[in-house]
Amino acid sequence: MDPGEQKALRDIEQYGCHVIHVLAEGDLPPFSYSVGIEQTSGVAELIVIGLKQELAHSIVNTYNNRVRDGKQFEIGRTYPGFVGGFECEIRAVDPSHYHDYLGWCRWLYRGNNFKAVQLVYPDTKGVWPWEAGASVWFRQWQPLLDKPAARNERNN
Repeated sequence: MDPGEQKALRDIEQYGCHVIHVLAEGDLPPFSYSVGIEQTSGVAELIVIGLKQELAHSIVNTYNNRVRDGKQFEIGRTYPGFVGGFECEIRAVDPSHYHDYLGWCRWLYRGNNFKAVQLVYPDTKGVWPWEAGASVWFRQWQPLLDKPAARNERNN
């Protein structure tokens, strides 16, 4: 086991999860996600796409702390307290996206035997990425992972 894997396992044991950050690459947005929340709390892992690392890390930790305190999040509902004064929606991640977005979860769970959710946030005007008023850039910077992948998004 390499030092990164050892650190991930220590973080999961100590904090309930490890947080992975993937930098933006070309036109592809950055993203951050939890590893180990399902193992320690029995609820889905979380991914956040398109935010700066510091904010995304804080969001993952907030989610982890809430589920460790017994909070249940329902798919399709909005929740406050993640991104400023905005409500954020929880959406299920289709397993076809696991390979491209959740590699460390696949390592921990030895495949796709886990659940993941995406925290989706509106733009600064309160427009969601699926709404007609959302900019093309905003839609590309926060792809929605609740539908099956049409192609290999990050590795084409």
